Formats: sequence, C-alpha cells, structure tokens
Amino acid sequence: MTRHVLHLLSDSTGETATAAANAVLSQFDDPEVDLRMHVFVRTAADIDKAIAVIRKQPGTVVYTLLERAMAERLAAGCAEAEVPLIPLLDPLFKAMSNAIGPSKRHRPGKQYQTDHAYFQRVAAIDYAMALDDGATSDRLRRADVILLGVSRTSKTPTCLYLAVRGIKAANVPLVPGAPLPPGLERALAEGVAAVGLTASPTRLAQIRTQRLEVIGSDRDIEYANISNVRQEVSEALMTYERLAIPVIDVTRRSIEETAAGIMAILRARREGAS
Repeated sequence: MTRHVLHLLSDSTGETATAAANAVLSQFDDPEVDLRMHVFVRTAADIDKAIAVIRKQPGTVVYTLLERAMAERLAAGCAEAEVPLIPLLDPLFKAMSNAIGPSKRHRPGKQYQTDHAYFQRVAAIDYAMALDDGATSDRLRRADVILLGVSRTSKTPTCLYLAVRGIKAANVPLVPGAPLPPGLERALAEGVAAVGLTASPTRLAQIRTQRLEVIGSDRDIEYANISNVRQEVSEALMTYERLAIPVIDVTRRSIEETAAGIMAILRARREGAS
C-alpha cells in the first residue's frame, strides 16, 4: 500500500489541524499516512523551513495560519512544489465574517490565552485529580457533575477530559457491599448533576482480566468473574434508577463520546432551568 504524507502547519499548538485530520482519517480503513507536524509557524523563516521539508517529503498540506502574509508565502511555496494546499479555517472564517463582520484580530493561539476560562480549566483539573475515586460531602456539593460507576467504566479519564473543558467532575466508584458516600444524595438534592456510567458485563470482565494480568495479580479473581460483574452492573443500574439519574453506556463509546454525552446532559439541564 502506498504511504501518503500529510503536513499540518499551525501558528500555535497544532491541535485544531490534528483533530480535523484525525477525524477525517478515522473514516478510512487503516490509512497509510505519515503526519508531519509544523507548529508555532509564525515567521517567514518558519515558513521557508516547512517548505524545505515539504519539498523533500511531498504530500498534502493543511494549515491553520491566521497571518495572511504567512499563508500567502506558504501557498507560493506549495505551488512551486506542486503539492495540494488546504486552508482549514478559511471557509469558516469567511462565513463568520459575512455573518458578524470582519475580524479585527489575527492573533495566533488566542484560544489558549490565560483568561477566566483558562483558570476555570486549571481549577477543574485540580478538582478532578483531588477527587479521583471518591469525594467528601463538601467536595461533591461543589461539583458540576458527579460520575458514578463500577470499576473500569472510564470514570477517571472521563473526569479528566471534562476538566480540560472547565467542568468539575467528581468520581464516585460503586463498590460491592459498600454504601454510597453520605454526601451524595445531599449533593443531588441541592441540584448537583449526576450521571451513571455502565457497560457490558462481558466487556468489563475482559478489561478487568487484562488489568489483573498487567499488575500480575490473581488475588482478586472475583473482581473479573463474569457472574460477579453481572451482579455489580445490575446493582449499579438499580442505584441509578433509585437516584433518578441519566445513564450512559460506555461499552462502545470513546472517552470523547462519553464526555460529549455528559456535556449534552448538562446543557439540557441549564436550558431547562432557564
């Protein structure tokens, strides 16, 4: 199979271009693509350096450069190298300019500025790290959302993913035979949102077995026993029903998809309260 080269140029971290490229590539079956990242491209010298690499390794070029002069220099270089060039943000930028007027700013990385939202994200990350696998009553009451679930339902990574988006997510594990945290129902009564995470018992048993193999332990064999896992999942679902909270099945969901579902629930709650 022929390998293709995809050059991604950004005047900032390159996250936007990378996310877009990965979204497109995910629609192909095992694409043979080599990604070449060129980040913090902000000067003519940076452009020339990137073009030199592109000449040696020709391939499609995608960019998110805001400075018109830099974009034009890149376009000229790509034309000489006879490689396709895609201005990723241009269509949306033009559409928004037509709708709300021309932009007065062309500041690379402005989405990463240390404004209120930035510090909100930092606080949320700190909150998620401090509350991994349990929380006190006071901390639960300060959460934006509480995630409940049995072991290996992706609570921790989902909490951290939400934290990066400025959402304080608390992690409450459901342990067989252990009571719920005393402050949980109080937090729910005060209006804190909660979401129950569940998954296929078969899949959970597989993940738990793999986990035990990684740590070289067979002492907690009941932890991965399919009958025990089924019982845990069943009891968890009954708990969610009793607490009257929405449930997300994470069996076939990525962390990003689970987080998107949780954020949709939070938006619906806000809109319903307004």
